[in-house]
Amino acid sequence: MTRTATIPPVAPVSAMPASPVQGTPSEGTARIRPAGPARSRQRHWVVLVSFLVMVVLPSMLVGWYLWTQATDRYVSSMGFSIRTEEAESAVEFLGGITGLSGSSSSDTDVLYNFLKSSEIVAKIDTDLDLRTIWSQGDPLFSYHPPGTIEDLTDYWQRMVGVYYDTATGILELQVQAFDPEDAHKITSRIFQESSALINRLSAIAREDATAYAREELHTAVERLKVAREAVTRFRNRTQIVDPAASIQSQMGILSSLQEQLAQTLIDLDILRQITSESDPRIQQAERRIDVIQGRIAEERAKLGIGSTTGDGEEGGVFADLVGEYERLMVDQQFAEQTYTAAMAAYDAAVAEARRQTRYLAAHVQPTLAERPTRPYRVELTALTALFSFMIWGVIVLMAYALRDRR
Repeated sequence: MTRTATIPPVAPVSAMPASPVQGTPSEGTARIRPAGPARSRQRHWVVLVSFLVMVVLPSMLVGWYLWTQATDRYVSSMGFSIRTEEAESAVEFLGGITGLSGSSSSDTDVLYNFLKSSEIVAKIDTDLDLRTIWSQGDPLFSYHPPGTIEDLTDYWQRMVGVYYDTATGILELQVQAFDPEDAHKITSRIFQESSALINRLSAIAREDATAYAREELHTAVERLKVAREAVTRFRNRTQIVDPAASIQSQMGILSSLQEQLAQTLIDLDILRQITSESDPRIQQAERRIDVIQGRIAEERAKLGIGSTTGDGEEGGVFADLVGEYERLMVDQQFAEQTYTAAMAAYDAAVAEARRQTRYLAAHVQPTLAERPTRPYRVELTALTALFSFMIWGVIVLMAYALRDRR
């Protein structure tokens, strides 16, 4: 009996299940693939909703507030600069007078800092009541009274724009208010306070420039008074107005006496030649000679020329008076010269201070607005949309970056 081998049927290749090694998707993979498009659509919806919430909604809210709730603001502008008038002075032609040193800091810089300080805010608030003026607008852009002076100064920085051109030294002012008249009043008041500040600076500069010269002049005047009073006391004590003139008079008398003595001696010699010693004329001539010599001795004693007093000391009375008078006159002449120099220096200081006169010149007077220019509705809405879009884009990119790292 013949046996026949039975061969089991071979399944077709197409019917055989593929091995996972050959890249055939497994059962789990076959279940995930249908869910991919759904998750992608879900992410797109999340991005769209986030765009609406983070970009569109803030932009619409800002636009709605700016166009329906924000109060119009009016701007009053003006432009001014500090001018220094330097006219030529007649004192400069005297020569030998040095110029005065100027300020080391710019007056415009000082004024710029003053316009941003709390001092001017307090002064203008006292006059115009800034808290009331700036609290009449919408809740977002108006001032909320009462607040402190620091709060008002911070709000001042928002409503008062000060622009300084360092190249030309021109200051431009832009003042905002909810009423055009209020803006104009605030601008005018700022200009008045600025002018007052420049006037104070000019007065201080003039005082500093002339203070030292004034002190020197006062000292010179006192020295001259003392010297003249000393000369007056000397004249009252000696009853001599000018010892130089008196000594010339005394010298004239002495010269006359010496001439008379010489003539009498000559006459005596002639008499002795023609007459005897018993002649009364000789005796009379001798007595005349004795009298003239005595008078000459007294006059020489007054002048202090080689004579002595009764105690054996040199007379020198008139010579001492002349020496004292000359010393007093030297002191007086020196005081007069000092006074003249001090007066010239003081006049030069005053002329220099007056020559450098500073004042505030407005080339653009405070304007009265006819239409509101604030707030910038289109610009603020566009900026809100731009920055919201940028923030939203950064957040979306960060979210995708974190997803790809997983």
